Amino acid sequence: MDTRSDDANKPMTMWFLGMLLFTMATESEAQLSENYYSSTCPNVERIVQQAVTTKFQQTPTTAPATLRMFFHDCFVEGCDASVLIASENEDAEKDAPDNKSLAGDGFDTVIKAKAAVEAQCPGVVSCADVLALAARDVVVLVGGTGFKVELGRRDGLVSKASRVTGKLPEPDLDVRSLVENFAKNGLSLTDMIALSGAHTIGFSHCNRFANRLYNFSNFMPLDPTLDPAYAQQLMSSCPRSGGNPAQAIPLDPTTQNNFDNTYFQNLVARKGLLTSDQVLFNDISSQATVIRFANNAEEFSSAFSSAMRKLGRVGVKVGNQGEIRRDCSAFN
Repeated sequence: MDTRSDDANKPMTMWFLGMLLFTMATESEAQLSENYYSSTCPNVERIVQQAVTTKFQQTPTTAPATLRMFFHDCFVEGCDASVLIASENEDAEKDAPDNKSLAGDGFDTVIKAKAAVEAQCPGVVSCADVLALAARDVVVLVGGTGFKVELGRRDGLVSKASRVTGKLPEPDLDVRSLVENFAKNGLSLTDMIALSGAHTIGFSHCNRFANRLYNFSNFMPLDPTLDPAYAQQLMSSCPRSGGNPAQAIPLDPTTQNNFDNTYFQNLVARKGLLTSDQVLFNDISSQATVIRFANNAEEFSSAFSSAMRKLGRVGVKVGNQGEIRRDCSAFN
């Protein structure tokens, strides 16, 4: 009889899981290519970029909406555009509670970019690849650094709300839980911290962090890791009762419309909005990386670009898997 504890088996289990994910990612990566459409739709990047730019000029919230949607898509079923599927029964991936807050501008961006691509290259480019390109393009539009996007993904054939539960990181997770969540997708601690930097743009709602203001514990209602002045500012926007549930609070109170490293500087100053933001500085295992990114914008940009490329390989369908959807919101 094996008398070893579960804890004793965890290192080997995590090693095996990591190797399995690495193998899967490597196999997928081998079938993705930066010039995948060079002969079938050589202008695809320009077409998508123009469509995304037009949408962004009309609605600036396009940037955080599209970037967040890419993340949510890849963490459930892999990067296969399954989050774009609409269902009359409201049981598709986008209808899951964790995805209800995805802004419509993200969906609209991909649908319009896909239509522009279809007009010139019908039936060739997947919605998954359009989303991956759009996510890169919105980062550039708000001042971030561009990076090469690997292409060749196929669109998934499954989109179920029931498969979302437990796949996406919640706003109250600690670093250990965040690391475990990202590791399931082959992403490292550094990748997790860099991708969290996407919170340098975008918004959240009061119910996602109100516990830090009023119900932190039985002994102290206010989270002691929250800067007092910042806490008062948040309380004025999010009162204990009678507030506007639709109130949008910027994740980065300093430069909310610019893709920069100020997010990490905010964490050092104890101005991380969500628990899952602030813990990155509070926890010793991630603190040094947060400080490096706070002090070096180029290092953050490089790490973010690398992490986005790795994220784009998660669970991709390639070759004969999946399909090339004509309409991103419906299976063929």
